[in-house]
Amino acid sequence: QVQLVESGGGLVQPGGSLRLSCAASGNIFAINTMSWYRQAPGKQRELVSFITRGNTINYADSVKGRFTISRDNALSMVYLQMNSLKPEDTAVYYCKAAVFPEEYWGQGTQVTVSS
Repeated sequence: QVQLVESGGGLVQPGGSLRLSCAASGNIFAINTMSWYRQAPGKQRELVSFITRGNTINYADSVKGRFTISRDNALSMVYLQMNSLKPEDTAVYYCKAAVFPEEYWGQGTQVTVSS
C-alpha cells in the first residue's frame, strides 16, 4: 500500500509559476514510477510527466520546456515545477505511484491560471 498527498496548487496569473509536491508514504521502496496527471473540467485525465526509479523522465508535449519533474533519492517526494503557466494549464493535478501491477492516486490539487 502507498499513500499519496499532493500540495502546492493555487491561483496564479498567466506567466507565473507554481511548484507542486507529492509526498508518498507506506511501501515506497516498491514504487517504480511516479507520475503527474491533470484533468481539466469536461476533459479526460492526461499524463503530464513521469519519473522512474532509474531517473527516466518524460513530459507531455504541451508542457515541455515549461515544467520540470524531480524527486528525492527514496522516491518518497516528487515535485513538479511549473513555469510560464498558461490558462490551459488550469486543472486538478494528481500524483500517481506505480507499484506493479497496482497504481495509487492522490486526492489532487487544484491549479488555476487566470488573470
